[in-house]
Amino acid sequence: MQNEQTSTFAAAPFIKEIGRGKDGARSLSRDDARLMYEAMLDGRVSDLELGGILLAMRIKGESVDEVGGFLDAAEASFPALAAPPSAQFSDYAPVVLPSYNGSRKMANLAPLLCMLLVQRGVPVLMHGVTHDPQRVTSAEIFSALGISHAASAGEAQALMAAGKPAFIPIRALAPKMARLLDMRRILGVRNSTHTLVKIMQPFAEPALRLVSYTHPEYLEMLSDYFGNAAPHARGDAFLMRGTEGETVANAHRAQRIDWFSRGARTVLVEKQSVAQDLPDLPEGRDAETTAAWIASVLEGRRPVPEAIAEQVEHCVRVSADIRRRG
Repeated sequence: MQNEQTSTFAAAPFIKEIGRGKDGARSLSRDDARLMYEAMLDGRVSDLELGGILLAMRIKGESVDEVGGFLDAAEASFPALAAPPSAQFSDYAPVVLPSYNGSRKMANLAPLLCMLLVQRGVPVLMHGVTHDPQRVTSAEIFSALGISHAASAGEAQALMAAGKPAFIPIRALAPKMARLLDMRRILGVRNSTHTLVKIMQPFAEPALRLVSYTHPEYLEMLSDYFGNAAPHARGDAFLMRGTEGETVANAHRAQRIDWFSRGARTVLVEKQSVAQDLPDLPEGRDAETTAAWIASVLEGRRPVPEAIAEQVEHCVRVSADIRRRG
C-alpha cells in the first residue's frame, strides 16, 4: 500500500500521454520518465494509477528516453557498490550478470559463465530472482552447488574481494525495484522493471554489463540506448539474444554478440548455425543435475562448451580494457 506519510504523485498527466494505446500514445521525456519512475519506486503512486502506468507501458513499449529516465531513477534508488579493492582484481573491471529468466526447456548455464569468469580472476556480480515456479533459476543452481547467496550488498562486495562468485537476490540489492517486479504476480504480465534490471549498472565504477533481450524490437531500442543514450562513464555492454532469456551463449548455437563501448558498436560474435556435433550437456535441467555437471566442467572432467568459452574470452578481454581505461 502507498505510504500516506509521503507526498502523492499526480500521475494522471503522465498516464494521459502514455495511455492512448500503441499507435496514439506519446513517449515521455527523459526527465519526466525519471520523475514518474522515482515516484513509483518510492510508493507515491496510488495502486490504481500504478497498474495503469505498468499496463500502458506494456502496450506502448519503452522509448530510449523513457528507458534512460527510468534507469536514472532505478540506479539512484539503492547505494552503488564499490569494485573489490583486492590487488588480485586490479586487472579487471567488474562484470554484471543479471539472471531473471532461468530455464524451462534446457539447462541454465548462466552460473557456469559466472564461475568460469571468477576462475579467471574477474569479479562478477550476479543478481536476479531466487525462485520461479515454471523455471530453474540461477539462484537454485548456486544453492545446489553449495554456494550461499549474498544477503546484502556488503556481503556481495566481500565475496568478490575474496575471489568468490557473488549472487545477490534483487530483493537484497534493490528492494524498491523488487517490489515493482512483484507486480507481475498481480497483473499477470511483465513490466518495464523487468527490462531495467537486465540493463542496470550497480557499481559506482565502470563495469561490463552482459545484457540480453527476448523480442526483436528490444534489440533496436537497446542498441539505440547503448549507442546513443547510455552514459559512457558507466562502462561497456554486451548485447545478445538471451538463451531462454539468460545472458549466456547458447551451447547449441552461439548468438550474435554486439559490444557497445563509448558509443561505438562492434560485432564480437556472428550468429552461428546449429552445431553439427552437439556438445556434452547436462542430461536434465533440474538444479541438482545442472549443478553436478557444472562442477565437473569446473574440475576439468568435461569440456567447456565452445560458445561459452568464446564468451568468457571476450568478457575477460573487455573487462581488462575497461579497467585500463579507468
